[in-house]
Amino acid sequence: MKKIKPAFLLIFILFFNQFLMAQNIYQWRGPARDGKYNEKGLLTKWPQDGPRLLWSAENLGAGYAAPVVSADKLLVMGVENGNSTLFAFDLSGKILWKSSNGKSFVGSGYAANFPGARSTPTVVGDRVYATSGTGRIACFDLNTGEEVWAVDMVNDLKGFMNEFSYSESLVTDDKYVYCFPGGKEISVAKLNRFTGETVWTSKATGDTTHFVSPILVDLPARRVFVSTSRNYIFGVDGNNGELLWKYKIAIRHDGDHANTPVYDAPYIYIATNDNNGKGTIKMELSSDGKSVKEVWSNKQVKNDMGGMIVADQKLFLTTENRNLNILDPATGNVIDKTRSPFGGLIFADNKFICYGTNGDVSLFNYNNGKLTPGGTFKITMGSKEHFSHPVVANGVLYIRHGEALMAYQIK
Repeated sequence: MKKIKPAFLLIFILFFNQFLMAQNIYQWRGPARDGKYNEKGLLTKWPQDGPRLLWSAENLGAGYAAPVVSADKLLVMGVENGNSTLFAFDLSGKILWKSSNGKSFVGSGYAANFPGARSTPTVVGDRVYATSGTGRIACFDLNTGEEVWAVDMVNDLKGFMNEFSYSESLVTDDKYVYCFPGGKEISVAKLNRFTGETVWTSKATGDTTHFVSPILVDLPARRVFVSTSRNYIFGVDGNNGELLWKYKIAIRHDGDHANTPVYDAPYIYIATNDNNGKGTIKMELSSDGKSVKEVWSNKQVKNDMGGMIVADQKLFLTTENRNLNILDPATGNVIDKTRSPFGGLIFADNKFICYGTNGDVSLFNYNNGKLTPGGTFKITMGSKEHFSHPVVANGVLYIRHGEALMAYQIK
């Protein structure tokens, strides 16, 4: 048997390790960007005063950005000295490094009431991708925090910074970063994730950007970038930027669509909170990704930023009348509901966790098609609105409230 040369073996091991690292994507709303986390053995009942607080940090500055947890680090966007700042902690709460990503968003007029960090970083292998509220995309080394490259969506990609600025949590694959500058000529762009170089730009709908973090849908025929602009839900061909389809939706006075679409093959779900719109919508995506058709809409079930969950062949989301609703995916009708805060919703280990806009964090166990409460506690640290989405990793629940980040043991 022929021996393998040590040098060749070393090269192979290094290449294989790099390949494995490239496959690990940690991102907004969990591994598949659908609000579901791969956890087991979580508590079915919380103590009366809430789960045990493991650690907290109160130096993040203003913002609503949820954290992301990689294999051994927590990354979260914040503000320091007026700059958009990416903070890296170890999983015991020790600060490892922090890096500036340009000026932070401060807003003017009514928007000045909502300054600070908005988006969740995306971690791929040994790189972190972060967006500032003013549209600066930067790639950082995960271990050192050193900036690798940066692209400004307004200055470099001719994007449009709306009243409340950029809130997109970047979506990536192994080789590319996709972003939504929202300009009239460059609405969507695909960048080389190693260099920041532009691969293609797309006019798409030519519509302005708002607050949705997109998804990528992988089909045999193509990869489809799916997002929501001010007036449309739309799909773009990931290979060349061609607009494949668009679906008209109504807008609120400020057009604040903020829910990430959820894909459950072959369907796309979206929830809106339009004054005269369709509320929650189910669409069927064609097998080649070139078209969609509406299956149903439910005007009574509205949600502007809390997210949706598809589980047990049902659709779950909260509404402003303080209900956690279960929708029949065949008809869109509410088949059951229970009292709940209105807010960010995630799912793990057959449990729903909701971080409400009123500051309540609630647990619901889901068994045999029924929801049963498992406890509620109040977030008292931090300030301003409770808009961040909760995150679960390794049996720990992470909650961001303004300048504060808290880690609770729930296993």
